[in-house]
Amino acid sequence: MLEELRPAIEDLEAKVKETWGIFENSSIKEQISRLEEETGRPDLWNDRKHAEEVLSRLRRLKVRYEGWASLVQEVEDIHTLYDLAAEENDPSQEEELRQQLAEAERKFRELRLRELLNEEYDQKDAYLTIHAGAGGMEACDWASMLLRMYLRWLERKGFSTQIVDMVEDEGGIKSVTVEVKGDYAFGYLKGEAGVHRLVRISPFDASGRRHTSFASVYVSPIIEDDIEVDIRPEDLRIDTYRSQGAGGQHVNKTESAVRITHLPTGIVVQCQNERSQHKNREIAMRMLRSRLYEYYQQLREEEQEKKAIEKKDISWGNQIRSYVFQPYTMVKDLRTRVETGNIQAVMDGDLDMFIEAYLLQQWKERQEAVQT
Repeated sequence: MLEELRPAIEDLEAKVKETWGIFENSSIKEQISRLEEETGRPDLWNDRKHAEEVLSRLRRLKVRYEGWASLVQEVEDIHTLYDLAAEENDPSQEEELRQQLAEAERKFRELRLRELLNEEYDQKDAYLTIHAGAGGMEACDWASMLLRMYLRWLERKGFSTQIVDMVEDEGGIKSVTVEVKGDYAFGYLKGEAGVHRLVRISPFDASGRRHTSFASVYVSPIIEDDIEVDIRPEDLRIDTYRSQGAGGQHVNKTESAVRITHLPTGIVVQCQNERSQHKNREIAMRMLRSRLYEYYQQLREEEQEKKAIEKKDISWGNQIRSYVFQPYTMVKDLRTRVETGNIQAVMDGDLDMFIEAYLLQQWKERQEAVQT
């Protein structure tokens, strides 16, 4: 019935206008005006890096501001259309109103989610690394499945991806690193870091027994050279080797692949997908800088946690999510308790419910920490 739509429309309108009021009272418009003035300076491109940073920040702020402004107008139009349909008692508008309302609610969730990504480096590009756990072909196949899942989600969200390193095995992938580019890539993906557990009847087991496999996911922001991460040459061991797998005659006959070990931390990065050893080394150093930033950041957080009294759930190490194919189908996030029985949709890249729930949980925890 047409009347049933009124509470949902009014509820959405209230939430949207509440957020828009915050925007109107914030300094975001002033920031946009200031950056627009800066882009008009004739000497802006004397420093190309600074110019690109200014334009990138301006674009992000305008997308953020204009997204909410557009949604405010859409919700007002929906309310106007509803009032007209109700006044004329025209039920033929009901289906169109439901569709417009559903689309507006989707946009609201997406924009609200973006507002949660306000921590340092959330807006950065990211490296997504997947490692197969113990278990041979079964674990390597699971790593391949996770790679496919993330690539599907990233494609759906409009991010660009490039595999910068991959070590394959007979059953799938031992490890793979994907460079992800796009606004807020790290912010969206950071909650995926941890151990992912698979339960299924193994296609590699002739007896048809159930197997449990593990794969770890690691996410780090791609940070620029001007971020201070102290890397001393004497702390590095740099090895070169021939690339594995497909790549052509040049790749297979020259030691173009590069592996860098940071001796104090034991962090190892490698890149073999470029034809040039120099290019592989450049990418590997960028990956190392990113990993070291995350490593030192985690050390700081662990030191802070030692001083805080927190009640933590008992879990299997860093396991964050279980994917069960048999004897029933379920994907469950062990941190947020969000779950779904549509496991095929998840494996096809439908990860929004898990990512949104994690970011909301982290936001609430930060708010509670501020209040205590």
